[in-house]
Amino acid sequence: MSVAAIDVDVQQTFTPLCPNELPVPDGDSIVDALNQQAQLADWRILTKDAHPANAVWVVDSHDKMLQSLSYPNADLTWVKHAVPGSRGFDVIPGLPDVTDYDHVIWKGIEPDLHPYGACYHDLEEKLSTGLIEWLKAKNVTTVLVGGLATDYCVKTTALQLQATGAFRVIVNLSACRGIAPETVASSCQEMLKAGILLAEDLSAIQSLNITRSHHQH
Repeated sequence: MSVAAIDVDVQQTFTPLCPNELPVPDGDSIVDALNQQAQLADWRILTKDAHPANAVWVVDSHDKMLQSLSYPNADLTWVKHAVPGSRGFDVIPGLPDVTDYDHVIWKGIEPDLHPYGACYHDLEEKLSTGLIEWLKAKNVTTVLVGGLATDYCVKTTALQLQATGAFRVIVNLSACRGIAPETVASSCQEMLKAGILLAEDLSAIQSLNITRSHHQH
């Protein structure tokens, strides 16, 4: 019985630090909430988008984004973002170094794969990233989720974890930021309907009786 905290795609590409990529409003302001959340957990996990510059879904301007694609595992167009080696690929300043996390998932490395959730490499959810298996191997029963963005990768990761039936999934809204208020609201409804717990902040999480197994990082 242990607790894991997942920092979903907490990269500069999704913050105002990289205005030409996919900046989520206020996306760089979640560091303290993520670090506090991790204090409640035995294990801390990082997920990162890692996209090649020549991916099939890349378009050259923001006004061409969100167009439908017919690839089985890349459904929408996006501008280039989270390219390994670029500033956007790096985590937000104030978060741990990659090697200080207990487990790291890189996703979207293949040019024709653009997954949102951290549990599968493909949109059909057949090719596991190993995250679910790793959590089970560590006897994790509660997962705290924060990161970017609420209405895309956070939501999808939380739904994938919830669908296993193996974990109590808690999304820490204070440690997330979303792209648009209306899609955040609909995403929260979708998560609640699936049985995911939404916590407004750290004190709300603590009221849910999170008990660590006292694994030391």
